[in-house]
Amino acid sequence: MLLSEIQIRDPYIVTDKEAGAYYLFGSTDRDIWNEGTGFDAYVSRDLEYWEGPHPAFRPEPGFFSEKNFWAPEVHVYQGRYYMFATFRRKDNGLLGTAILDADHILGPYRPRSQGPVTPEDWSSLDGTLYVDEQQQPWMVFCREWQQIGDGTICAMPLDAELTAAAGEPVTLFHASAAPWATPFSAERYPDRENYVTDGPFLFRNEDRLCLIWASFIDNHYALGLAVSESGTLQGPWTHEDTPLYGSDGGHGMIFETVEGEKMLALHTPNRTPHERTVLIPLASLSGIEK
Repeated sequence: MLLSEIQIRDPYIVTDKEAGAYYLFGSTDRDIWNEGTGFDAYVSRDLEYWEGPHPAFRPEPGFFSEKNFWAPEVHVYQGRYYMFATFRRKDNGLLGTAILDADHILGPYRPRSQGPVTPEDWSSLDGTLYVDEQQQPWMVFCREWQQIGDGTICAMPLDAELTAAAGEPVTLFHASAAPWATPFSAERYPDRENYVTDGPFLFRNEDRLCLIWASFIDNHYALGLAVSESGTLQGPWTHEDTPLYGSDGGHGMIFETVEGEKMLALHTPNRTPHERTVLIPLASLSGIEK
């Protein structure tokens, strides 16, 4: 399949340089807003043609969620494959990010944590793994705007086995702190200003610790950049004035090609079933190279 033929949201690409292969994960249910089926993965040698789908995750009987299977990311940590993915809980109806693991990059992935790792009474999504300078693993995630109005990006330390939280979450910033983000108009919440946080991803660009995340501009999906002034996860975080990508696309991540070029992957347009993965060389984006 061509990349342009694969319906997918929240794309996440893992590069295996030794094998010369790329693995694409993402929200792959045809209708991610309702009943969940699982997560599929695709494999490529050239980032253009992809083989699959491979069933990377399917819920077993008794799984804690039945709908909204979102944003799987696969990280290699201490020689094992870990999937961070968002699900809507059956018991309280809130979103949360759980951790799964597998022996092989294509799975099958099975739950490692006891349900979501994010706080039980929070609606949280889009968890990603970050390991700091002291080798402490963190989950960086969003607290959902639908619950608090002005969505946040938060960070929470994890235990060494990636099974549970090892401390309380801290807020890195609110969505309204970014000059480029505008209030999101939602019929369900007509009497308040809503600011969306979505899809955080951290990476280092030379000596800068950067964080990309998605929100909205005039109800159109967009991707922005924040930079840590201290060079650490604790920030403070400074936002670029304009978005990296403002053409109804977002939930991005950065990966490195086999040749060593850094690429941005995101989905656009933000409409089901038309969403597709777009790849953009990082060096071509204004605001990155400073």
